[in-house]
Order: sequence, then C-alpha cells, then structure tokens
Amino acid sequence: MKTTLTSRFTSFLFILPYLAAFSIFLLFPILYGVYISLHNFELLSKDYEFVGLANYINIFTPGTYINDIFFRGLWVTAQFVLFSVPLLIIVGLALAMLVNALPARIRGLFRTFYFLPYALSASVMAVIWLMMFDTNAGFLNSMLAKLGITGIPWLTDTPWAWISLILTTLWWTIGFNMIIFINALNEVPEDYYEAASIDGANAWHKFTKITLPSIRPVMLFIMITSTIASFNIYAQPFLLTRGGPGDTTKVLLINVLDQAFLRKEVGSASAMAIVMALIIIIISIVQFKLTSGRKGEA
Repeated sequence: MKTTLTSRFTSFLFILPYLAAFSIFLLFPILYGVYISLHNFELLSKDYEFVGLANYINIFTPGTYINDIFFRGLWVTAQFVLFSVPLLIIVGLALAMLVNALPARIRGLFRTFYFLPYALSASVMAVIWLMMFDTNAGFLNSMLAKLGITGIPWLTDTPWAWISLILTTLWWTIGFNMIIFINALNEVPEDYYEAASIDGANAWHKFTKITLPSIRPVMLFIMITSTIASFNIYAQPFLLTRGGPGDTTKVLLINVLDQAFLRKEVGSASAMAIVMALIIIIISIVQFKLTSGRKGEA
C-alpha cells in the first residue's frame, strides 16, 4: 500500500510543472475572462458592475454596436478561413510530396528552406511583405514596371488585399503543415505502393487509394489546427492592411482588441472573445464528426 502511494505521489510530481503552467497560463485566464465578461468591466474605472449575461445578449441583439462589429468581423474572419484553409492543406501536402521526392542528400536542405519562415516573428514577417507589396516602391510592383505592367494596389484595394493576406499566410505558416505531412507520408508502408505497382496502378490511383486514406488522421489534424489558426488571424491584417481597404479585412480579433483597448470596454470584449472561442470549438467538433471515419475504414 505504501509503495502504491509513493508511486502515485512520484507520478504527481512529474505532472506538477505542467499542471502549474496549465493553471497559471490557460485555466486562470479563461476563468478570469468569463468573470470579466459578466461585468461592466472598463479599464478606466475601478467599479466593476455585475451585469450577468447582458454583454452576451448585446452581441446577439440586432442594432447594437457590439452586434454590428462582432458579426461584421466574424464574416470577414470566415471569409479568410474559407480562402486559406483549403490552400494550407493542399499546398502543404503538395510541398511535402515534392520534398519527399527529392534526393536524400538535399531533402533536409529544402525542408529547412520551406520551414524557416514559420520561425519568424509576426513583425519580421510584416516588414518583409510590406517591402514586397508596397504600391510605389515594392519589389513586386518594381518587377511589374520593368515588364511594362501597371503596378497593383496590393494592400489598398480588393481583391488584392485578400490575395496579399493569403499569400503572406501561406509563405509564413505552410512549413509547419509541410513537416507534419512529410512525417505522415514517411509512415505509409512502401509495400502498399509496390503491390499497387504490380497490379498496374498509376500514380493517381496510388495517391487516391493509398496515400490519402493512409494519412487521413493527419489531414484531419491539420484541417482542424489550420481552421483554429485561421480563425485567430490577427497579425497579417493588422500589420499589413490595418483592416482596410475600409473594413474589408478587419477580422474579428481586431474588433475584439479595439473594443478592449480603444473603447476601454473589456467586459463586452471578453464576451466577444468567449463567443468566438465557442464558435471555433463547435466548428472543430463538426469537422471532426464529418471527416473522421470508423477505425479500419479506407
């Protein structure tokens, strides 16, 4: 009995650092955010009036300011998710297959090359692409001018602002998905492909009948994580387009932070953030239910 208790105590000590970090940096902020959302919490006031669900009700009450900025920002964010997530999956898988097909001696070099942008901070990423997309002196418009083509307003007009954000996001984050896909592809047994070749299967049949079913769990993981990351987009539109032109790229997180730190209404901003988190959770669950099959299905 004493040995069992000692073993359990030792096991608890191993998870204690993670449990402490989880409580301090995740659990407490979530609970405190819920607490704030139930109050008329203003940065410049010391009196935090309890308002219950009023902040949440205002989000879903047509005609209110909170309702307007929440659903306008949600729609912009949803557009970004619809545009970016399929490309993050398709391009990530294509790059993984391309790198895997390279000779072994240079494969590691290209893995590093494609993954390197993912290690950059948001500010560095923004500086690089502002120099690329600048209308007057940007690298892309300078190249177009040499070809006799009129410069493109990459960051100041639609649909170019959306195209710029998607390209920036792909360049910045695609390396992570590529590495995950490479690991998944390396786990597919070579025997499957050899058997398919003997049966006369071509490259397309191998891809659709062997590769895709074999990496489906990993693809589901990437789809869910890419969706969550795309819903939390902030750095790209804030640093590159400032939400413009107009409010066409002003995503929900920009509105949440504006509500908290420009209008100083942290209570309603917390309610917006929590509703957004619930929407992300629901979408992730739906994605998992729709795309995951029973074990053993191909």
